[in-house]
Order: sequence, then structure tokens, then C-alpha cells
Amino acid sequence: VEGFEKFIAWTRRQQTEGKYVCFGVVPAGRTDAVGIIQVRALDKEFGLAEWGFAIGSAFWGTGIFQGAARRVVDFAFETLPVHRLEARAVVENGRGNGALQKLGASCEAVLRQSFRRHGVRMDQMLWSIVRSEWVIGEVKPPARVH
Repeated sequence: VEGFEKFIAWTRRQQTEGKYVCFGVVPAGRTDAVGIIQVRALDKEFGLAEWGFAIGSAFWGTGIFQGAARRVVDFAFETLPVHRLEARAVVENGRGNGALQKLGASCEAVLRQSFRRHGVRMDQMLWSIVRSEWVIGEVKPPARVH
């Protein structure tokens, strides 16, 4: 609980400073959030941002993420001064990497041993979406990897 309270305090400070936004993912017909999507500035101008997401496992594969993620990317490019949006996912996270690919993100690199979970260093994939390649409100076909 203490770690979560620290996280909440950090997010409030970041929001107050204009460096962070967080959205609850609430499916139609429900009143409770089943996930979150966060966007945080990586530079002073909020031109470079990182986003992260967590969706309850009961909602994986339902399309909830795709709909919510498209709205958040639209918001980042329409409302915020974001030019480039980055995401990272551990290589073994097939669902997360697949969701980013389906959204139209480009995989730019594998970041070797860049994440630690339970004392184990893991590789991450670095994904990006840039404003000039994103059409606001448009549903894109899945990207292909060759």
C-alpha cells in the first residue's frame, strides 16, 4: 500500500507540473475502470512523451485496449504538444507488443537488459508513434513486420 501511495503522490505532482496525464479505461455500460493509460513528458516541452498501459486480464483480447489507446494517442497529438510517443514492452510480452504493432506503432529497437523484474534483467522492445504518421480518428490496419 505504501508503494502505491507514493505512486499516487508522484502522479499528482507530475500532473500539477503539467508533465503527466492518466486516463481510466471504462468500458461502455460500466462505471468502474478496468485499466489505465498514462502519458508522461520526457522533455520540458512535452514534445517527447512515453506512455504505458495496464488492462485487467479479463479484458485482454476484447478490443478495449485498441479503442482506448487510439483515443489517448489522438489526445496526445491533438491536445498536447506531443510530436513523438514512445512505449516499451518486455520482449516476452507478446500481447503488449502485438497490441502496439496492431495500433500502428513502429518497433525501433530491442533495449538489452533495460528492465528489471524480481531481480532478473529483461530486454524490452522500444515502440514509437510520431505525429506526422498518425491520422487523428482514423482506424489503421495492423502494421506488418518484415
